Amino acid sequence: MTDYLADVKKYDADADEAIVSKIVKHLGIALRNRDSSLVSTSDPEELARVKEKWCGKKLGVTGAAADNAVDAVCKTLAADRSKSRVTFYYLVAKELGKLGEL
Repeated sequence: MTDYLADVKKYDADADEAIVSKIVKHLGIALRNRDSSLVSTSDPEELARVKEKWCGKKLGVTGAAADNAVDAVCKTLAADRSKSRVTFYYLVAKELGKLGEL
């Protein structure tokens, strides 16, 4: 858990450990495998899944708002070769103003 929190704090120094913990719990088994614990921002299908499953189903945001949030996070994490799924999801939720709803 501390590794996830430390990674999120690279992008949001005030990251809430409880919210990061909820995202880790939500992702569950996906975090056990290195490949599924990372987000491939160069894969359009991967980003579509993030928009559908995370933005749409979990956060209740679709369309242009979801697209813009995911695009913004892709730019924020552009320099990071290994984009943690926990960090990516946290930053998308923050971009959408939905951290308090997790």
